[in-house]
Amino acid sequence: MHAIDLISYSIPPLLWSDTGEKALAWMSDFHVSHLPVVDNSKFAGILSEDEILNFELHDLTIKEANPELRIEYVLKQNHLYDVLKLMVDRNLTSVPVLDEDFVYLGLITQDKMLKFFSDSIALSHPGAVLVIAIHPRDYSLSEISRLIELENAKIISCFISSVPGTEEMELTIKLSRQDIQHIKATLNRFGYQIKSSAFEEQQNDDLMDRYNMFMKYLNI
Repeated sequence: MHAIDLISYSIPPLLWSDTGEKALAWMSDFHVSHLPVVDNSKFAGILSEDEILNFELHDLTIKEANPELRIEYVLKQNHLYDVLKLMVDRNLTSVPVLDEDFVYLGLITQDKMLKFFSDSIALSHPGAVLVIAIHPRDYSLSEISRLIELENAKIISCFISSVPGTEEMELTIKLSRQDIQHIKATLNRFGYQIKSSAFEEQQNDDLMDRYNMFMKYLNI
């Protein structure tokens, strides 16, 4: 999946002739704190909500105010992980997408990224979730997948997170079925430590905390 595949075309860019008040209104309407400024289809930079509020630019046009625009963007062929990294590293609520000639193509918002990653990790798919504690040197997704498939189940999605202050990783797996007692027993038998598990109908605070941490990492 590339940046151009996730553009939100419904959000228009700002022009130099637009006022700070209009920019704030659009930011509120589209639930973002950053909007691109475009000059004759060329990307000029990103205007932030903080820039408008801190310098009281409400009644001025962007050209009159001459704010400090941030030059943050991705090219249309960049992978979505590049978009995510830029969002997190630069604390952006939206990322402009450009072509090789610096022509503005559209915007990727945090909401669109959240929807994409939500679909990617199969949150709405029925099934159980396992969290496995594992050392990097012992990590083999193919081996874990083989053991799970021995119990007539499949991995629907997974992601890895690090444990602060340790070398340990946590592998969170969404499975294709809810009855996972035999799966857990098999993994335990082969030396894998199950830190927690949850079924679709369970309210598991630990797993919810981990999911919330993942969403926080996505900066959404």
